[in-house]
Amino acid sequence: MDAAFTEEQDEIRRTLRTLLRERCGPDEVKAAVHAAPGYDEALWRQLARTLGLPGLALPAAYGGVGCGVTELALACEETGRVLLPSPLLPTVVFAAPLVAALGTEEQRAELLPRIAEGALTAALAVPGRALPEALGLVGARDGARNGMWDGAQAGSWAGGGRAGGVQARPDRDEGTGWRLYGQVEQVLGGHSAELLLVAARAGGYARGRTLLFLVPAEADGLVRTRLTALDATRPQARVELRDVPAELLGVDGGGSGSGDEVAEALAAVGTAAAAVLAAEAVGAADAALARTVDYVRAREQFGRPIGSFQAVKHRLADVYVAVQAARSAAYYAAWAAAQGGGAENTEAAVAGGLALAQALEAQRTAAAEAVQLHGGIGFTWEHEAHLYFKRAASDELLFGPVHRLRARAAEREGLFGAADRAPYGGHEGRGGNDVHGGRDTNGGRDAQGVQGARAGQGRPDGPDGRDGPDGPRKAVAV
Repeated sequence: MDAAFTEEQDEIRRTLRTLLRERCGPDEVKAAVHAAPGYDEALWRQLARTLGLPGLALPAAYGGVGCGVTELALACEETGRVLLPSPLLPTVVFAAPLVAALGTEEQRAELLPRIAEGALTAALAVPGRALPEALGLVGARDGARNGMWDGAQAGSWAGGGRAGGVQARPDRDEGTGWRLYGQVEQVLGGHSAELLLVAARAGGYARGRTLLFLVPAEADGLVRTRLTALDATRPQARVELRDVPAELLGVDGGGSGSGDEVAEALAAVGTAAAAVLAAEAVGAADAALARTVDYVRAREQFGRPIGSFQAVKHRLADVYVAVQAARSAAYYAAWAAAQGGGAENTEAAVAGGLALAQALEAQRTAAAEAVQLHGGIGFTWEHEAHLYFKRAASDELLFGPVHRLRARAAEREGLFGAADRAPYGGHEGRGGNDVHGGRDTNGGRDAQGVQGARAGQGRPDGPDGRDGPDGPRKAVAV
């Protein structure tokens, strides 16, 4: 790995930082999130026209800049620094790579040039609030019960042919095309996107497969409702599909439309997205830290800046170390993802998951310290500290949690045996704690194991919580 950035990469970062500093201050962010689309459309067009941001990672053959994951990660680090409300994440990071990987040549030629020039925005709609599972960032919640650990391959996150999710059936009236029925919650940018990529189950339960479908915003039967989100800079929507006509992304019958191909494409997108999201979180954490440092230098108490007190210095030093470590991990993950290999690039997948986990922790720490060290003003709506805190909390809810990201990375590396895999991504269902005998890895009493014993699954008679006379104890997954 070459840790030095090229002149072109430095120029991308420098130019974007300058533009966003001028056009995307805290007041502009607060105004943009209240607009109908949830972002500043004029700024988005400027980013597309002057910097080619929507097409940064798209091939030049389709009107893109022809850069890769590393450049996209650097750009998102700058957008994260100012908490830029934009369709960059749903359109460029999630939707466009799927169109490029699965779409027919006709679909790519029609959609990708419009995305690259900023004329078309898109969103990925995954049922069941299971976006991190679909992208392979975390393991499936019901993976142990299905006998499958990989949620992307199992397709259970898309409904599995049961009630719920989104169901797809061939359009018998038209003879071609498909019809979709179902509902999707928490679709990032879904209320304003001009194109939806909807994951749906086709073929019923026994022989079902998860496919991706293209649904234009003006489709009959499509109802989209903007939701009140914790982080207003990431607008979310509820998407209802009531017998909506749709076009299959790719081809059916063993080609791009097969369930395995879709799962592999989603996993490859997830590998790159993890690195990009990690870089974005690092940018937000670094900005929160910088704003806090500036404040403690200026705020005086007892006749001296509060930043001169040793307790404040220590807290900020811990945040600085966390941010720098997360930045290094994010850069390495971007480099590994840029080497290619798709879903088979295990090193990139592991690095991406671990980098995202570390970046989310650093972002949460930096945002929390920003609120605390700003004192009373940090809790007010007028100050921007709460924006960073909400971004940190929202990111972990949308793409985590951290312990499941790390558990998935450990599973990819083969650190857990089959008996250790649990539906919530932890060892025996408790985030890595060994609950055999009611003890964790430190020899302490595991609360969940004791609760399970008290529920009639065995009583811990001894001080170490071993099996009692009621029978062998069982691990309880929550």
